[in-house]
Amino acid sequence: MTLVVVGASLAGLRAVEAARRDGYRGRIVLIGAEDHPPYDRLPLSKAFLDAEGPGRIDPFHSVSALRDELGVELVLGAAADGLDTTAREVAVDGWTVPYDALVIATGATARRLPGSEGIAGVHTLRTAEDALAVRAALDRGARTVVIGAGFIGSEVAAAARKRGLPSTIVEALDVPLTRSVGAEAGAMCASLHREAGTELRLSTKVTGLETDNGAVTGVRLATGEVLPADLVVAGIGVVPATGWLAGSGVPLHELDGGVVCDATLATGVPGVYAAGDVAHAENPLFDGDLMRLEHWTNAAEQGAAAARHALSPESARALAPVPYFWSDWYDHRIQFVGTPRADEVVTAVPASGGFTALYRRGDRIVGALTVDRPREIMKYRRHVAGRTPWAEALAFAAGTAA
Repeated sequence: MTLVVVGASLAGLRAVEAARRDGYRGRIVLIGAEDHPPYDRLPLSKAFLDAEGPGRIDPFHSVSALRDELGVELVLGAAADGLDTTAREVAVDGWTVPYDALVIATGATARRLPGSEGIAGVHTLRTAEDALAVRAALDRGARTVVIGAGFIGSEVAAAARKRGLPSTIVEALDVPLTRSVGAEAGAMCASLHREAGTELRLSTKVTGLETDNGAVTGVRLATGEVLPADLVVAGIGVVPATGWLAGSGVPLHELDGGVVCDATLATGVPGVYAAGDVAHAENPLFDGDLMRLEHWTNAAEQGAAAARHALSPESARALAPVPYFWSDWYDHRIQFVGTPRADEVVTAVPASGGFTALYRRGDRIVGALTVDRPREIMKYRRHVAGRTPWAEALAFAAGTAA
């Protein structure tokens, strides 16, 4: 039997590890588009951008450890470019890899600014190479403009300000992060930027870039204003890496092309499962909502489960996780559990400091966001998992706010 994992990502690695940990001794092939073995992307926009941050990006396991200790056949630096679900073969750079069980963990690719190809100083932040380039620009004291006020872009802006560099965020929405945490919490996040000295341009669109000798010098806005910049980071979202699945019969989401799965991560195509940033998975805890989550914990949990289910479909069980993510901006820790899709959001500024937002759907709590309240977030996670009634969740929040 052969298990093929496409995507040398965190989800892909956890799939491999789970298979071996559960006693699978058959063939495993791990296919990755990057030249590197799997590495941790989480620090790329966080600690790695600090002036005193780590000097290099190390993989979770060396190539030799993957091959010798985990018994993995590695195909790196070659992206999958086709899937034949009838023959059960993955096409890679002109040749094919047969599979009995397949885990799709190809993640997502960052959207790039139109017309930015080949312009020095313009980057996304998704890969190790991206992080090295952004850090090098910050080391040179770059005037930084971030396009998009999402979490990755906000972390880049915070890294620039930590170094004392000028930093501007340009965001098309009236309130940042509305889709991720809701308007109420988004407004609070905007205040963190302003308090730290990051210039925040909301309801503002970018129309182009100014260059000199092939290098960026500024960002042109719809107002006609040009923001001076030596470093431009596009934080305008990602696209699931599923182009190679065209015509395969694997169901893809109509909006973004991500892989559609049930709660066991099965795609409905025999032997094919998906995990991580690429997967839209049903979540029974939230009324069967399809969730595509770009979070570290989600990738790790789904990767392991997808491998187990692909190798033993008869023992597959539905996953009902409580999503969790965190982000550091300036000197603040932002944490979120659950879902922002809610009927009501209640916010509070506790007497002891920080910020809390609770999310209600029906008569229960479905989400919570905290700023600088690290001891509380996992308690809220338990409330979400336990479907705690709304009144009880509010009472708990009132007790912690005293």
